[in-house]
Amino acid sequence: MKFDIGNVCVGLDEPLFVMAGPCVIESADGCLEIAERLVQIAQRTGVGMLFKASFDKANRSSISSFRGPGLEEGLRILERVRVETGLPVMTDVHEPGQAAPVGAVVDCVQVPAFLCRQTDLLCACAETGKPVNVKKGQFLSPEEMGNVVEKIRACKNDRILLTERGTFFGYNRLVNDMTAIEGMKRLGCPVVFDATHSTQQPGGLGTASGGRREMAPILARAAVAAGANGLFLEVHPNPEKAKSDAASVLPLDWLEELIAVCLSIHRTVRE
Repeated sequence: MKFDIGNVCVGLDEPLFVMAGPCVIESADGCLEIAERLVQIAQRTGVGMLFKASFDKANRSSISSFRGPGLEEGLRILERVRVETGLPVMTDVHEPGQAAPVGAVVDCVQVPAFLCRQTDLLCACAETGKPVNVKKGQFLSPEEMGNVVEKIRACKNDRILLTERGTFFGYNRLVNDMTAIEGMKRLGCPVVFDATHSTQQPGGLGTASGGRREMAPILARAAVAAGANGLFLEVHPNPEKAKSDAASVLPLDWLEELIAVCLSIHRTVRE
């Protein structure tokens, strides 16, 4: 199984690719700054790169948390990133009614982990005709994602990616079972590993999620060694000032070295 997301080919036997960007769209200038850095990193490392940012974070811990610019402004910014940098873009869809307008702009639509079983949402995303990346719910086994895949395929879309992002382990803690990567690959879909969200401590700060960003590179390297086809890495020029996931998002300056190491691991695994 392989298919294109913009100019990036993804598949079970294709080169490693990376989805990267800020958790939430904070501003057009901020997104363009990050995207331009991603272009430079992609050129120097040779990795296939996608830009990801959310126009609305509908599942923030607190009612007072920053959610983003909303659908219309968010899509305008994503389209600008796509046109000005040439990077394929992707974003989250939270409601079935958002799927069509999102699909008209982005190269890949993403279903958040908490919503991965919502049939109407999955079908609406499938019907855009764009590749669909579904994050595995923290409450599901890898095998249960087979039902998610069947729903999307039933809506006549076979361009599916599945993303591992950790499993609940008690309160405010996520753990990763690296065998989940192989388990989901057996469903016939490329598997992405979300290294930054996997370090989250959901709700761990009371009105926000905590995190251990320093552990993300370790998890990313382990996931590539375990056979991940792609990596999902949220990045920010100044993580401490990020308006979402500040405790787990990676400093943008860490990204190039991490990608270079992971590409080396990926080549070794494939030999």
